[in-house]
Amino acid sequence: MAAVATVSGLVAAGVLSGAGTAVAEGIPQTEGGATATINGLKTYGEAVIHGDGGDQQVAAGLFEMSVDGGGTLQTYCVDLHNPTQRDARYQETSWSGTSLGTNKDAGRIHWILQNSYPQVNDLAALARKAGTRGLTEQDAAAGTQVAIWRYSDGAEVDAVDPQAEKLADYLEKSARSVAEPRPSLTLDPPAVSGRPGGLLGPVTVHTNAGAVTVSPPADAATSGVRIVDKTGKVITSAKDGSELYFDVPGDEAGGAAHAVAGGEGTAELTVQASTTVPVGRAFAAESRSQTQILAGSSESTVAATATAAWAAQGAVPAVSARENCAKSGVDITAANKGDRPFTFGLMGAEHTIPAGATRTVTVPLQEDQAYDFTITGPHGFSRRFTGVLDCRTQGAITTETARLRNEPSPATVGGTPVDSTDLAATGGSAITPMIAGVAIGLVVIGGAVLVVLRRKETRTGD
Repeated sequence: MAAVATVSGLVAAGVLSGAGTAVAEGIPQTEGGATATINGLKTYGEAVIHGDGGDQQVAAGLFEMSVDGGGTLQTYCVDLHNPTQRDARYQETSWSGTSLGTNKDAGRIHWILQNSYPQVNDLAALARKAGTRGLTEQDAAAGTQVAIWRYSDGAEVDAVDPQAEKLADYLEKSARSVAEPRPSLTLDPPAVSGRPGGLLGPVTVHTNAGAVTVSPPADAATSGVRIVDKTGKVITSAKDGSELYFDVPGDEAGGAAHAVAGGEGTAELTVQASTTVPVGRAFAAESRSQTQILAGSSESTVAATATAAWAAQGAVPAVSARENCAKSGVDITAANKGDRPFTFGLMGAEHTIPAGATRTVTVPLQEDQAYDFTITGPHGFSRRFTGVLDCRTQGAITTETARLRNEPSPATVGGTPVDSTDLAATGGSAITPMIAGVAIGLVVIGGAVLVVLRRKETRTGD
């Protein structure tokens, strides 16, 4: 257990000495879009996973999530052998930040989502296509999840109900590759920098919503920072493709930010909208919980933020980060709009961004490894990024795992009891066999100790 704790420990990174000492707020690796809390498995049937250690019966079907700000999502699991944490928080993300990013069949999963329940809610028509007598909602959800698991995890899995199994077979055989869907809302780039007295940006809006609300920095009234278009017109709403700029007053404008900070500072803008999140978008947990993929969405609240940093002289960095599963790490992108190089240290290596240049540094991490990077710079600049790398589905079921999971208990999904008090506590993962082995070993050792003690007592009595 100690070894596992060491492997999963936080990885920390800082910068050069002499940098500002401002405390950086932890920033999960979000790209914008919907943020939601998982409520549990709502519509499901049963399936059987076949593994080297035997068969395991699990629940298979649709999860439900509650969106921050309003809205409901329906999702399927694409991470079969990992547990689902109760009330885990999830963030909409690109496939590249999940196991789907390196899965050649991710596009087929997207096809299944578009052509099955709940997107196709005419169950009679779906049953005819699948060649079944009929489908209940539970059958449709179970069959769809089974077909997805065959592509997401390469699992040998069958639905228990014959009608659900026919649907799973139909979906698996019919699936074709469909491109990754666009995000519901994101800003690119998420961080900009430059000199005061001009426009910093652009920050481009990407969304499927008809319009988004643009909120200026919280201290706009005192700092004088405005959110404008390229002509300098103040913007309060935008649409897909709109370009936003931070209008930062110069010293001559008498902005409070400059009077206080000597011509340097930071600001943040927020955009928000109400829209349906595109089917096929991935949802990654802020903690260690099963990766999900979107099957359906009500009208939901989505949001994204972008930051700006400015200074009158020296290096002026803008730093952002995103998980990159193709490289098994986190990409740290640093842009320097100043007139001097920006140098920072990361994982024991020093990196220098020349004036006017942008560089991306990939920090390699182990699977399931938590990370906590703080990058600081001149003028009190400080950005902290936190998260857990979750890029791979876990391996096969073992005899120990199957035996532990097949004890009398509620139905399971992804190796996790649906109604358990702590969904993660009995969930299966690559460590489950090791824990079981350690427990069995301790029992054996304990038994041996008792035998020795009893023999000793017998000899003493003689």
